[in-house]
Amino acid sequence: MKPTCLAAAAVALACVGGAQAADATFATRSLTPETALAAAQAALAHCRQAGYQVAVAVSDRAGLTQVLLRDRFAGAHTIDAATRKAWTAASFRIATAALARETQAGKEMSGLRSLPQVMAAGGGLPIEAAGSTLGAIGVSGAPGGEADDACAAAGIKAIADALEF
Repeated sequence: MKPTCLAAAAVALACVGGAQAADATFATRSLTPETALAAAQAALAHCRQAGYQVAVAVSDRAGLTQVLLRDRFAGAHTIDAATRKAWTAASFRIATAALARETQAGKEMSGLRSLPQVMAAGGGLPIEAAGSTLGAIGVSGAPGGEADDACAAAGIKAIADALEF
C-alpha cells in the first residue's frame, strides 16, 4: 500500500473512532441547588398564602431529592408523599395526576402502582426546559391533588425564566 493510501486510511479510521467516542457519552442539564431551593420556596409560599401547610420536595432528573421543605404544621406523612411525588414525576416524566388517571385499576398500566416508590396522586410535576426534563417538584398536604398541583406549578413558574436556554 502506498504511503498516501496508508495516511488516508489512518485518517478515515481516526474519524470513525472519533465519531464512536462522541456517541459513547452524552450531556445532561440539571437544576442547581439554588434553583431547586427557589422553586421549593415559591411552592411553599403559594400554599401558605392559600392557607395550606405542606411539604415540598424538588428532585433532580433522576428523582433524587435536592431540596425538601416542610412547613411548621404539615403532617408527618407529607414528607414521604412529596418526595415520592417528585420521584414519580421525574422518573415517568409526567404529572403524577396524569399518571394516576392512566394507572387506575383495570387500565393497561395499573401495575405501575405496585412499584415501591410510585405515588399516583396529584401534586408532582416534571420541571422541563428546551425539551429536557431537569427535575421534578412534589407537594403534599394541601386539600387534594389539584391544590398540590397549583402549589407545584407556582414553584415551577418562579424559576421558569432562569430555565430558558
